[in-house]
Amino acid sequence: MPLHFELVTPARLVRSEEVYMVVVPGTEGEFGVLEGHAPFMSTIRDGAVQIYRSAGATPEEIQVRGGFAEVNASGLTVLAEHVED
Repeated sequence: MPLHFELVTPARLVRSEEVYMVVVPGTEGEFGVLEGHAPFMSTIRDGAVQIYRSAGATPEEIQVRGGFAEVNASGLTVLAEHVED
């Protein structure tokens, strides 16, 4: 089962896609999210969100600054203050 992932800024929806795993730069350390992860919320620090399209794939990295991440039954949403294009 894929994980539904959304990356959002105050201005726009940056990504909305089905992926294998996402690694998020949390303020307490990086954490990985797979489909079926327990509900969770964390603030995020400046760093790279790593998006894995499949198991063993090379991750795509998107630089983010500030915000928070929420995992719930519908997937992972990262609300970033700013995303580097």
